[in-house]
Amino acid sequence: MSENSRIKLLVVDHHPVVRAGIEFWTRDENDIAIVGEAANGQDALKIARQIEVTMILMEIALNDRNGIDVLKQIKREFPGISLIIFSSHREDQYAIRALKAGASGFLTKNALGAELIGAIRQVASGLKFISPDLAQEMANNLNNEHANEPHKLLSDREYQTMIMIASGKSVSDIAKELSLSVKTISEYRSRILLKMKLRHNAELTHYAIKNELVE
Repeated sequence: MSENSRIKLLVVDHHPVVRAGIEFWTRDENDIAIVGEAANGQDALKIARQIEVTMILMEIALNDRNGIDVLKQIKREFPGISLIIFSSHREDQYAIRALKAGASGFLTKNALGAELIGAIRQVASGLKFISPDLAQEMANNLNNEHANEPHKLLSDREYQTMIMIASGKSVSDIAKELSLSVKTISEYRSRILLKMKLRHNAELTHYAIKNELVE
């Protein structure tokens, strides 16, 4: 196989062991070459600007920026690059938001190596990919009684903030992790409570646990 026809993959995840695992699963595949690795969104953008990348496999929860935000910026700068988002979260809202933002695939981190390779090749062929278990979950939720759940009214940033609050993180912790001001996160929190008609963090956390948005 010629070098030009290979899938030139950039792997983005802040866990070195995850990046090493992906390298292990792809090392014997002649049509896939990992051309770069990044631990955060800023480094991913820097690499994409410096070398030829045809596909990016990226964790949705990055340390420096929200993965959806990075995804949108990459698609603006490099519309020809295909992106597969992968996450430890199975909740279908992550997949829907990623696909709407321009991702070509969504893969859960419990996927086996064969599924990972299949996803990469399927997206490289021009098709979309969603993990089978997640696709079933999305199909089951299309017309169910939860179609108008309040959290689906939130923006991507508000949704991310809601999940972090429900996971027990303080406003200052969230601000630091997302590189935003405490005032900005407080404004997100206020909008979240207003949109979801909740009174305080305890109700928000109860809602997230009840709806299986957090464990």
